[in-house]
Amino acid sequence: MAFDQDTLGLLDESIEVDMVTPRRDGSLSKRPIWIVVVDGDPYVRSYLGPEGAWYKRALADRQAALEVAGDTIEVGAEPEHGQEINARVSDAFRAKYAEREPEPTEAMVTPEVTATTLRLSSLCEEDARRGN
Repeated sequence: MAFDQDTLGLLDESIEVDMVTPRRDGSLSKRPIWIVVVDGDPYVRSYLGPEGAWYKRALADRQAALEVAGDTIEVGAEPEHGQEINARVSDAFRAKYAEREPEPTEAMVTPEVTATTLRLSSLCEEDARRGN
């Protein structure tokens, strides 16, 4: 499901959002991550590559939550492996973050980290309750 324009604008303008994923013990993990919007879809990547704990949980569950500006947004998370879109996502990371954080930005566009690209989608409340 697509995000509304206000939510996309908020995500696009946010420097960091908190990725919230459940741990095995039922507690919640919250990690600040970077986010970019490309062609109307938000994308995130794991700075630690495939070993990032939040990434593993979001990939396994295919859903998570974002906390941004005091709101919680339930999201679906789908891997994105297309070379063309990943190149555009890398360009978006560079455009948004390179001036502020040059070295971490270059880490976000390495092949290992690029392989962790997740496209986020909006989960409506009913889908989130059903676990879809």
